Amino acid sequence: MIKWAGRLIVLFGAVHTLLALTAEGAARHAGAWFGGELWGDDLGAMSRASSAYWLSLASFGVPLVVVGLMVLWLDRRGIVPPPFIAWTLGVWTVVGAVILLPTPWPILLLANVLLLVGARRATHRDASAPTA
Repeated sequence: MIKWAGRLIVLFGAVHTLLALTAEGAARHAGAWFGGELWGDDLGAMSRASSAYWLSLASFGVPLVVVGLMVLWLDRRGIVPPPFIAWTLGVWTVVGAVILLPTPWPILLLANVLLLVGARRATHRDASAPTA
């Protein structure tokens, strides 16, 4: 369950970032990003280049990939990810769902549930294992 949770978190973050860069066309603003045009941009009156940047590279997508990879890394080493990861992502997912319902938030919520259940099972399994 933990492995599937990590995979889903990576998938969600990667797909969001890649779709923003491609399908939404954010990547076409790369020249403005690397040309320094965002340095003085007013966040209250965002330019198209700034909006594209915040939708893609500066969005939650990249950090979600990192969190998902960290969950997978911990799982490969037999370390149970701490529950605060799933709880924090779960609360953040629910808040995001309330604000913007027509998004694929159920995928991330499923990953959080898998992570919580998998961590709980692993903790109970380790606690009931005989000690030498």
